[in-house]
Amino acid sequence: MKQICIICLAAGLYLSACKNDGASGVKEIRDGGPNASIIRNPATADMPLDTNQLARITYAEPEFNFGTVNENEVITHIFKFTNTGNVPLVIQKARSSCGCTIPEWPEGAIAPGGTGEILAKFNTTGKAGKQHKVVYVTANTYPNETKVGLVGEVTPQK
Repeated sequence: MKQICIICLAAGLYLSACKNDGASGVKEIRDGGPNASIIRNPATADMPLDTNQLARITYAEPEFNFGTVNENEVITHIFKFTNTGNVPLVIQKARSSCGCTIPEWPEGAIAPGGTGEILAKFNTTGKAGKQHKVVYVTANTYPNETKVGLVGEVTPQK
């Protein structure tokens, strides 16, 4: 009797777990917030890539060389960019390669042809030697993640 209950339970779990929600088994989430329709990337694997329907972020200077600085300084740089795509550009988030670098980015949509800025602050405390700090920017672009960087050398404090 115990074995029959276990078999019935296993069969019930198997049948309920194997439901398929359509041909691909993938459902699109339509209610993802106020910018979901802009951030939703129209590129799919079975369609040709139409980059005309995407924003495009073009940085004036994708990498900033701050040279040689003394430890405990805070390096601040503004990365200027232009939306060279045909639809509004929305930056979802920006994150850095380490906690010593803090990015700030515009929250609103940037119209085609419009410009914006990403501010990066790098705290050199405890970071002596050659440095390469990266800020990853996620937006409704192709590819959806781009990056900018700070490079230079930090002289240890004596």
